[in-house]
Amino acid sequence: MAGRIAPKIGRHSLFGSRSAFAVRRHSSNRLSVRSNLYVSMTDRRQCYAVGNDAQKFKLGPRIRSVQGTGALPRKADHMRAVGLMVHGGPEVLEVVDLPEVHAGPGQVRVRVYAAAVNPTDTMARNGSRAEQQKVDPPPYVPGMDIAGIVDEVGDDVSTGVKVGDAVMAMVVPRASHGAYREQIVLEARAVVPAPVGTNHVEACTLPMNGLTARLSLDLLGLSPSQTLAVTGAAGAYGGYVIQLAKTEGLTVIADASEADEDLVTSLGADIVVRRGDDVAARIREHFPDGVDGLADGAVQNELVIPAVRDGGTFTAVRGFEGEPQRDIKFKPTWVRTYDCEFEKLNRLRQLVESNAITLRVADTYPPEQSSETHRRLEAGGTRGRFVITF
Repeated sequence: MAGRIAPKIGRHSLFGSRSAFAVRRHSSNRLSVRSNLYVSMTDRRQCYAVGNDAQKFKLGPRIRSVQGTGALPRKADHMRAVGLMVHGGPEVLEVVDLPEVHAGPGQVRVRVYAAAVNPTDTMARNGSRAEQQKVDPPPYVPGMDIAGIVDEVGDDVSTGVKVGDAVMAMVVPRASHGAYREQIVLEARAVVPAPVGTNHVEACTLPMNGLTARLSLDLLGLSPSQTLAVTGAAGAYGGYVIQLAKTEGLTVIADASEADEDLVTSLGADIVVRRGDDVAARIREHFPDGVDGLADGAVQNELVIPAVRDGGTFTAVRGFEGEPQRDIKFKPTWVRTYDCEFEKLNRLRQLVESNAITLRVADTYPPEQSSETHRRLEAGGTRGRFVITF
């Protein structure tokens, strides 16, 4: 049965004492909300939604309306972020100051309380994307997942999210516009309400991986009763693919190590086979003609193509497209194409609230210890997401 795995918050408190919030109207007719315990921070552009009134704030271990945290030291009109000035190992991550920015037309600003750490973030740090990044000056701020509270709304926002709402969003990072920051400005359609019954730490683990899984299934285009193979099934992406596939009536065969077999079964896989370079042969033992579609979260690429039937469909993260063979359709999954897909992310929220999707948190860290999140992620073996909390 799907459920939520609560985060560990042993090294610091995620939820601080209750604070008083005040709503103010800027000369540009934007509404914003501020607290005497935290300050606003922002970025360039991305997606978020809001209305034009303020809600009450409620602190606690679960979001019913909105949560707050404790005081954060900062310079006036600045925010803290985790970024890098030079590429390298986890040690290059550092806390940096960034200037505060404001929501423009069609945008909202979010006070970020939690940012999930994903494998793609390590590529932004280690130099794998240095060519793309060099068009902008450092610091480079990684991160694609946030959860927090809307504190400012620009004109012409119509998605229904209001100042004071607890929300989550996927961030498409560029330069200092990444998720590892205390405040960010996003396009309104990128931001949706956080699932009721979750806290910021849990909510931030959904957007990017959930949308990636959604996109993969949309690309595969399978119908109820067809067969789907999932590699990397114990990971965040793989787990979401399995759970979404089961809501659509698909038969799922997934890979797992011996240690992860129970986990993958609990996520809903109908058949679990041992992972490894020969996983395609193991899938064929159950489906001799091959599966209708395959989602390659383990990035095994050519090794798993043999698991797909003639005329089937193959999708993989990180842009892999196989050589033409057996009329297989290769459709790479690029999650950035689902940026600002409000309805799709909002549907994922609803599936969390109905317990069809499980949110998994491995551990939480303050910004000053963000390097440790990358070290542990790259070491492998963790299940669930590490989260940086602001």
